[in-house]
Amino acid sequence: MKTLPISRGYPLDPKEFGELADSSHLVGNPDQLRRRIQDDGYLFLPGFFWRDDVMAARKVVTDRLAAGGFLNPDFPAIDGVVADVTVVNSRSAFRPPAGHNPDPVKTYNADDLTKQNRPLLDLLQKGRIIGLFEDYFGGPVLHYNYVWFRAVSPGMGTPPHCDLVYMGRGTHNLMSTWMPVGDAPMDVGGLMILENSHRQADRLHNYLSRDVDEYCSNGPNAAKIESGELMCEWDGILSKNPASLREKMGGRWLTADYRAGDILIFTMRTVHASLDNQSDRIRLSVDTRYQLRSEPADERFMAENPAPYAVEFKKGRVC
Repeated sequence: MKTLPISRGYPLDPKEFGELADSSHLVGNPDQLRRRIQDDGYLFLPGFFWRDDVMAARKVVTDRLAAGGFLNPDFPAIDGVVADVTVVNSRSAFRPPAGHNPDPVKTYNADDLTKQNRPLLDLLQKGRIIGLFEDYFGGPVLHYNYVWFRAVSPGMGTPPHCDLVYMGRGTHNLMSTWMPVGDAPMDVGGLMILENSHRQADRLHNYLSRDVDEYCSNGPNAAKIESGELMCEWDGILSKNPASLREKMGGRWLTADYRAGDILIFTMRTVHASLDNQSDRIRLSVDTRYQLRSEPADERFMAENPAPYAVEFKKGRVC
């Protein structure tokens, strides 16, 4: 029986739920790729990378997780079957669940899973992906130095949002690329796109004009923000309920049974979220950004060892 789609604990009406359109046949034709982005707000490219290359990157990650005790030893590490004590918190760091004594050995920041992972970084920062975006943009490109790695245990997925509110200090002609690091069928909780949401920028103007690193300098949280005690005053979430958001905005939630090698590209104004992980496996995925080298880049993500959302990037405003 196929898993019913659920996101943030809310069942999604199968009648208002669909599959992403395959654009892999357009690779090599930048005019058609740009037209498809304009029409759909995303590009789904199944099999863009060689499966073996993605699985080599996955093995680095799952071997590290296994060594840390986060995977069930009764299964091959590459399967990513979760150990009973493993959970993920909002900062993508593994920690024991409530009621267990904190154990530093059982803590793992998901960002560490990209460090010295040469197979993964080669996929994201060299070769075919760079060629794709140079064709798409029509010139030399750069990628953000920061790589967002997601290691999502069974439980709730990512709430609906647009990326512009997190990375809007450089060019807005910026493209997000999401890649499952291994197979990610629907029960594991892959990414989903809200159909035609990229066409509703006017409706979302107030939301899209905000920045998660801005705060009220005359507000009650100012001291905590400025000291680093509080990471942000606003989390950038568009809605906590993907089902009701779809009812308000229209369209369908679109996703796929992702396979190793697939990538999903989308704009800064495309509303996206993820399905809940209803499996016994950790969903491993990565996302990063690409833009023209000639256009300004968001400084938060371009340092040699970037620390996005750090105190030095906060901007106070009188509210």
